Amino acid sequence: MNAIATKYCLDANVLIQAWQKYYNPKFCPDYWEVLNELGKQAIIFIPELVFEEITRTEDNLSKWLKSSKIPIEKISEPVTECLKTIYLSNPTHKNLVDNTKARSLADPWVIAHAINENAIVVTKEEKVTALSSKRIKIPNVCDNMGIKWINDFQFIDEIGIKFNCFIGG
Repeated sequence: MNAIATKYCLDANVLIQAWQKYYNPKFCPDYWEVLNELGKQAIIFIPELVFEEITRTEDNLSKWLKSSKIPIEKISEPVTECLKTIYLSNPTHKNLVDNTKARSLADPWVIAHAINENAIVVTKEEKVTALSSKRIKIPNVCDNMGIKWINDFQFIDEIGIKFNCFIGG
């Protein structure tokens, strides 16, 4: 791993999609051990609302996250101020949250925590480029705010995670 003091703020979809799809612990347990180690070293963290989004469903990911070493950052006054800055800087940022479906409630907080911690946002979301779209995604807001964002594959590359595969049980 690189000896970089960079911090990374993880969006919920980074953990959910990895667990459900390509890094399921049944065949890639090392990935989750690496995340625990990165959590212990305070290289990665998740906002409290991301934790709540994942743990409101009682499944194996929820159980894993509750016992993981990934720090959970609480909402604080400075984080709330960062959130206000996000919303005041651009009127389209209010479209980051989709209240009708009770989804993406944590999204603005992911960015606010990243600003507060001077962290890089890690998300599976992609920028919305259609000018007609009313939706806005984490990468759009990060770009508007000058916050670095990457996807989880870029994160794996930046951190220097290497996978060793073998046949066996």
